Amino acid sequence: MTRILPILLAAVLLIGGGAYYMSQNNGSVPGISVAEAQDSNADVEFAPDMVLGDENAPLTVIEYASFTCPHCANFHSTVFKDLKKNYIDTGKVKFVHREVYFDRFGLWAGLIARCGGDTRYFGLTGMIYDGQKEWIGDGDPSLILDNLRKIGRTAGMADDQMDACLQDEGMAQSMVAAYQHNATEDGINATPSFVIDGETYSNMSYDEFAKLIDEKLGS
Repeated sequence: MTRILPILLAAVLLIGGGAYYMSQNNGSVPGISVAEAQDSNADVEFAPDMVLGDENAPLTVIEYASFTCPHCANFHSTVFKDLKKNYIDTGKVKFVHREVYFDRFGLWAGLIARCGGDTRYFGLTGMIYDGQKEWIGDGDPSLILDNLRKIGRTAGMADDQMDACLQDEGMAQSMVAAYQHNATEDGINATPSFVIDGETYSNMSYDEFAKLIDEKLGS
């Protein structure tokens, strides 16, 4: 499980190399104080939740996860696949994926995932989690951008479409603002974390997940 530092992320306003850069150095973005950034976020419309499954399902599961968190990648390569097959696809669970941003790379991945629209989002998130080690590589920013674009191309997106998404300041701000608001409201301090029927839980195995869901569904 990856611990979340105190939420000091600011609005992402600096463009470099065609993408947005995020900093947590002393809780600020270069050129913009935390207070200024948080004030600017106050009037930003929050990015919408990304939802999978039946909107009217009897139980909602909210996951907080980072695209650069190894534990989150492991959850999606193991637990999530069975959770989707047995509970989401069967209409028992509405699943909400909320992104957590530890670093600029996670934000870039989120911008690429949302770039494909609602219908491609969960397919792209699966590809991003499955290929996490490969696209992060040695941490070189330019290579990470190239690798994320490769994932986008595999999903059918063109380079100009992805470049526009990576340079969408409004979307980047709204994603960061939604993260700050939601994670604070739910008291999230680690990834992956889950809010199930209003209660927060830490990472767990599929068997533990299934037992908990069955109990809440009364089955």
